[in-house]
Amino acid sequence: MEQNHPNLVDLKSMNILIVDDEAANVKLLETLLGVSEYKNLVSTQDPREVMELCTSRAIDLVLLDINMPYMDGYEVMEQLKTLGAERPVVLVLSAQTDRDYRHQALDSLALDYVVKPFDTHELLSRIRNLLEVRRAQAYMHHQNQLLESEVHKRTQELLDSRLEVVRRLGRAAEYRDNETGLHIIRMSKIASLVANASGMNSAQCELLLNAAPMHDIGKIGIPDHILQKPGKLSPDEWQIMQTHSQIGADILKGDESTLLTTAREICLSHHEKWDGTGYPNRLEGEAIPIMARITALADVFDALTSVRPYKKAWELPDALNFISRESGKHFDPRLTGHFMSVVPEIIDIMGEYAEPEI
Repeated sequence: MEQNHPNLVDLKSMNILIVDDEAANVKLLETLLGVSEYKNLVSTQDPREVMELCTSRAIDLVLLDINMPYMDGYEVMEQLKTLGAERPVVLVLSAQTDRDYRHQALDSLALDYVVKPFDTHELLSRIRNLLEVRRAQAYMHHQNQLLESEVHKRTQELLDSRLEVVRRLGRAAEYRDNETGLHIIRMSKIASLVANASGMNSAQCELLLNAAPMHDIGKIGIPDHILQKPGKLSPDEWQIMQTHSQIGADILKGDESTLLTTAREICLSHHEKWDGTGYPNRLEGEAIPIMARITALADVFDALTSVRPYKKAWELPDALNFISRESGKHFDPRLTGHFMSVVPEIIDIMGEYAEPEI
């Protein structure tokens, strides 16, 4: 019956290691197990070889003597503990009848203790029982791995779905005043470049790359006659335009995932300025979240070098000069330096994701 389960190994095919410094004892056990049709037997009279044998052959059961030269059985079991889930089960075979020996062995790693000379039938029964235990352990370990893999897969699917929603919302907002949606691609890639240059790790750079496209999601709530106005906004219109930061933060409120929390932070604060003259909360210096500070640099630069209903695209030198002049005023001066250090890569991004010619 046991052989019929696709995930259960035949007990007689499992790997058994015999460890005893007496050659006669090793030979006796090899003969006994061979006659009982156990196919995969390994033996050694040197306990120093046990760890290598267990790691190279995936041993399931160790038949272990206690009193041996170089290392006793207790020391061997201490080494085997380091194998974690891959460690074999241990049956101690010893001539020691003292109860303290038995207790120490069972408190260490041994699951069973048999006194020499042993009863053949009893020993084979105990070996079979321990192999059943080992097989069950291996099966449960395999099932746990499958479960972990499935949980990881489902979690990744959820993250991918959330990321796709974020990207689509970002593009929906961008289409309000940029039909191609390429601005958010350029600026998010530029932001990720600057983040990397500033020392952020790859996970942080990836997070910014995925969160930055949401920076202007609040523009969904701004009327077209203001958002697409070709001329300068009136004071009242400008007040309405500024509300897009809070609108975007409100849209993203309520989800505590790292991605959407970061996107909300960027929405709310990417129009703040280093000198405290920005909006909506007039934050100053490092009180402005760093993800928003980086996004501000990338967003302003790409906006300057892009065509808008109210302006022509700036030439690259003029845009770079503006960024430099605003260092310490609009922009974090340290981040401005990192921005300037990756200008060649930024130019590559501008070329790769250039707006199509009309």
